[in-house]
Amino acid sequence: MALRLVQVNFKARDGSALGKFWADALGWGISSEGPGVTNLEPLGFSWPDPSAVCIDVVTVPDPDAVNYRVHLDLATTSVAHQAELVARLKELGATPADIGQGDVPWTVLADPEGNLFCVLEPRPIYQDTGPIATVVVNCTDPRAMAGFWSGATDWTLHEVNDDHARLRSSSGVGPYLELLRTPDPDALHNCIHLDLKPYPGDDQAAEVERLHALGASDADIGQGDVPWRCLTDPEGNELCVLGPG
Repeated sequence: MALRLVQVNFKARDGSALGKFWADALGWGISSEGPGVTNLEPLGFSWPDPSAVCIDVVTVPDPDAVNYRVHLDLATTSVAHQAELVARLKELGATPADIGQGDVPWTVLADPEGNLFCVLEPRPIYQDTGPIATVVVNCTDPRAMAGFWSGATDWTLHEVNDDHARLRSSSGVGPYLELLRTPDPDALHNCIHLDLKPYPGDDQAAEVERLHALGASDADIGQGDVPWRCLTDPEGNELCVLGPG
C-alpha cells in the first residue's frame, strides 16, 4: 500500500482570483468541482498522474487563521527565462518578499494573498519537472520527515542529510518533494497543505491507520462530515487523505 501526492491545497480569501493568478503563472487550465473551489491542472491532463502535482484553491472566511509550512519553487530554463518569469509574475500581482534570504540566485515572491514562493535560477535537476520544480516543506528534522514521507507515499527518497531531503515519484516524473531544515518554520507565511490519494482498490481507512503507525495524528480543523481524512505529519503539518479512485 502507498499513497500518491496528487495536489497542494491553498486556503484563500478569494479562491477564484488566486486560482487565476496561479493558472496564469503556470500556464495551466482552470475548472471547479463546486462553489468556492478552483481546480488547476496542466492542459490536457488526466488527474491524477505523477507528471504533475495539481493545485486546489479553496475559499475560506479567514485564511490567516492557518499558517502551513509548504511553499512552491518554480523552475526556469535559463537566466533570461528566470528574469522574464519574475517580471511576468509581478505583472500578474506577485510582490517581492524579503525573508532574510540575502544575496541568493533565486527570487522570493509572494502571491496576491501573501503566500511565499520562489523562482529558482536554472538548475539541471529541475529541467524536466514542469513549471513546478519542487513542493517544499519547511521542517526542523529532514531525516525524520524523510522517513515519514517516504513511508507514506510511493515516492522515492533520492537524497537525505541533516539539512535537506529530496523525494520524487517512483515514476521518475513531475516535481520533487523537498524537506528543508528551517530554524523557525512557523515564521514563514503560507496557507498551503498537501493532499494524498490512495490507489484504486486500496482502503482509505487502512491507509490512515498506516500513517498513524508512521507517526501521523488525527486533526480536527472543523471539517465536519467530509469524505477525506485530516491528519498531521510528525511535525504538525496538516495533510488530507482523499478517497480512493
